[in-house]
Amino acid sequence: MCCALAGSAAAQAKIQIGCTATSDCASAMVAVDEGIFRKHGLDVEMTPIAINSNIPAAILSNSIQIGGPTSTVFLQAVDGGLDLVGIAGASVMNPTSNNAITAFVRNGITIHEPKDFVGKKVGAPGLNAFLHVLFVKWLVEKGVDPKSIKFVEVTFPTMADIIKSGGVDAVLTAEPFVTRMTNAGLGSVGAHYAVELARTDPIIFYAASREWAEKNAATVAKFRDAIAEAAVIVNSDREKASASIAKFTKQPLDLVKATPPNQSEPSLKPESLSWWIDVMSSQKMLQSKLDTSKLVLN
Repeated sequence: MCCALAGSAAAQAKIQIGCTATSDCASAMVAVDEGIFRKHGLDVEMTPIAINSNIPAAILSNSIQIGGPTSTVFLQAVDGGLDLVGIAGASVMNPTSNNAITAFVRNGITIHEPKDFVGKKVGAPGLNAFLHVLFVKWLVEKGVDPKSIKFVEVTFPTMADIIKSGGVDAVLTAEPFVTRMTNAGLGSVGAHYAVELARTDPIIFYAASREWAEKNAATVAKFRDAIAEAAVIVNSDREKASASIAKFTKQPLDLVKATPPNQSEPSLKPESLSWWIDVMSSQKMLQSKLDTSKLVLN
């Protein structure tokens, strides 16, 4: 019996998945907690990463095998020469998730329209990451020069303290942090900029080094199956999804339950990244012309 158990354990592939403290990787969180990865023969641990832009380097150093970079962080890393590849979808923008994204402004600062951000110091959870790039896109569409704003990196967990201390005038954030800071009386929402952009493109997806993904094709297939199974739970079972998100992000369960998780979409198609490439190219964030067919593992 003991030998049979040992053989079973040895057959499982050990994987570290790195994500930031948001609901975007909820499918992986649920797959861990509900034993879905284990059922598919995978031994998986979730590793918290403070800043999304640190994920590509963590993948390349093999401290994690799979990461959840935002579309923008992934594309900039590939543009910079890192041989990464998308292996499965995590979250996509939709009306609900777009409404959860805001520029949250500290007390004493008044924002009535986009031009009121001029001259302000704005914290973003990763420069050139998802929320930052979206905000810059919104500013440009509203006729505001993004260079007129000072952007600094601020992690999600430290936003409340930095807003409270006046270290920044506003932060680019999302639920449940918006509700938490509002309830604490730290400020108010200055803009629902993602609502105005109204996109349905990928927010975060699961990526790996091309070398690892190609060497571990069977493991990637099992991972995809597990993520697809867990995504159904994320999108339909608020109790289970909230419990897993609260556990990983260390957010109060009641607060997590009050805000729907971002929509989980396990499918990732190369063409899904086209809009992001266009936006980033217009912001001069990409130096090369990326071929979408090479960005997602077949």
